[in-house]
Amino acid sequence: MESFSGKGVCGAIAIGKVSLFRRRKTEISRQPIGDTAQELGRFADAKAAASEQLSALYDKTLAAVGEDEAQIFQMHQIMLEDDDYCERIAELISTEQVSAEYAVSAAGEEFAGIFAAMDDAYMQARAADVRDISNRLIACLSGAERETLTGVEKRIIVADDLAPSETASLDKSCVLGFVTAFGAPNSHTAILARNMNLPAVIGAGAAFQAAVRDGDLLIADGHTGKLILNPDAETEQTYRSMQQADIRRVQLLLELKGKPNRTKSGREIRIFANIGGPDGVDAALANDAGGIGLFRSEFLYLEQDDYPTEEQQFAAYKSVLERMGGRQVIIRTLDIGADKQIGYFGLDREENPALGLRAVRICLTRPELFRTQLRALYRASAYGQLGIMFPMITSVSEVEQCLAICEQTKQELKRDGIPFSDSVELGIMIETPAAAIISDLLAPTVDFFSIGTNDLTQYTLACDRQNPNLAAFSDPHHEAILRLIEMTVRNAHARRRWVGICGELAADTSLTDTFLRMGVDELSVSAPSVLPLREAVRSSSV
Repeated sequence: MESFSGKGVCGAIAIGKVSLFRRRKTEISRQPIGDTAQELGRFADAKAAASEQLSALYDKTLAAVGEDEAQIFQMHQIMLEDDDYCERIAELISTEQVSAEYAVSAAGEEFAGIFAAMDDAYMQARAADVRDISNRLIACLSGAERETLTGVEKRIIVADDLAPSETASLDKSCVLGFVTAFGAPNSHTAILARNMNLPAVIGAGAAFQAAVRDGDLLIADGHTGKLILNPDAETEQTYRSMQQADIRRVQLLLELKGKPNRTKSGREIRIFANIGGPDGVDAALANDAGGIGLFRSEFLYLEQDDYPTEEQQFAAYKSVLERMGGRQVIIRTLDIGADKQIGYFGLDREENPALGLRAVRICLTRPELFRTQLRALYRASAYGQLGIMFPMITSVSEVEQCLAICEQTKQELKRDGIPFSDSVELGIMIETPAAAIISDLLAPTVDFFSIGTNDLTQYTLACDRQNPNLAAFSDPHHEAILRLIEMTVRNAHARRRWVGICGELAADTSLTDTFLRMGVDELSVSAPSVLPLREAVRSSSV
């Protein structure tokens, strides 16, 4: 029996035999070719086939875990069509007279190297995406099938690392969980594992990779990251009992459906769900969310090659409001920039994109883009209880500009005889220290605040949340963060405005009592976190 440790990224335990994941390797050598036109044709065919595969992966991931994670494969499709990347492959074929396989391999490594050398951690991570796309193209060219991690007997998959497409290809009916020797807890693969509800441990290390063999019995504790290879009978029984306790806990949580979010002392709080698109409504309703506290509207922009029209946006917003059946739906206006880049926006490359032209700053500098979204939102408001909130606010002036455009939009709709609701709540996100500090000045201008703790932590502690090397320095429980939250709640309540939290801290049950004592009115979390949070609230004596 040997013990190892990694990072648990899904709170569940897997116990079973190991299946080592081995990638099929295609040998690529530099051999001269005579017909460059034929190779260019083969590349075009492979690109079309790869695009079809990525569309299928998108659909599968969308159905399994939702829009946010499925967008990974939309990004892959965009990168697959990148002019610089494709032109470089064609250039290598034409000028150096090499095979399409060799050209793709060489161009892929060239572009991956460019990304890896960048200072920005988010852009560095794109190197893995380029390699994943290039490997897919090479597989299409060579006729080799990519490993899909399927089988007959359920096993724990062990790999050096897994690309997002490999993780999404997991056949859940044949997989107990997976362990990787390398990788980061904030990688796309880790996020997919959490949302697919598969027990997973990542970063187990080279020593574990050297020790494990096909068919070994393995315990992978997704709670703690502990790995036990070939456990003795007593240890195995202990973990099987823990595994059963996890299952019983899930069953008990289901019994909380329909129960109020009320503490033992009678304090009530609203628990809403965060979603990334209309497809998130099913999960929100299945987990008994009281409403939608954060609808990330940028999904509409990320999923296509041009700006979504007013009609496209209206249809999406209307669908969510109708399906939520009168429960409040708070839609955040476009939050593009920083870690969410869209080619057709034509944004300049910035040294510090998290501090650059993003979110409401784009909307205020491109008012026609903003008006189109607001028209769609107000039109949809006739079909449910809508709230609109503006992200990345740092000043009263920004809010006043947003409100002025909202008023202009309503007057236009009224003039055109288009119905909309007069009871739309307008709010702002508190995700910068500036907004928290002047929350007493901001509160009179809006109906509510929603605190985005992910960015608030990043900006307060000066720690890029996309940089895994800063994890040890980025403490979301830092007293400065909690003081800013408390200040914001106090200032909002002094002016009779309600306050929610929609960042990851909202789901941190170790802080539930703290938020209740502060007087937070609403917590908005991922759909699977709704019932565990309800349990924490109902167990509290605050």
